Amino acid sequence: MHTVLLDTDYVIDFLRGIPSAHKQIVPLLQSNTAFISILSVYELYAGMRPGEEEATDNFIQACRIEPVTTEIAKMAGTFRYKKRQKGITLSIVDCIISETAKAKNHKVATHNKKHYLENSFLE
Repeated sequence: MHTVLLDTDYVIDFLRGIPSAHKQIVPLLQSNTAFISILSVYELYAGMRPGEEEATDNFIQACRIEPVTTEIAKMAGTFRYKKRQKGITLSIVDCIISETAKAKNHKVATHNKKHYLENSFLE
């Protein structure tokens, strides 16, 4: 089975009870193939609503966490630079998540597919 790097938007849908996200993510958690970037942990905490901490912490603990390595940071910087040269502005976090998936051969689960054009996606 393939591994999947979950973008923060997808995780938020899961945590807020969206059935389609639940259907996609539960099998990944059960098979230990769900990954999130350490930066998604940051984003989840930055946007967490009151009362969501326990569910968020439980979810984070159930996933495998991808760190940001020096190599991934370099790849992400180059990726962002190339996109900017084409007039496309992406967030630093999106660039790092994209390049983490590429470096680790993960598929990406996201609603922002235009940000991750070079990656394969969870269908």
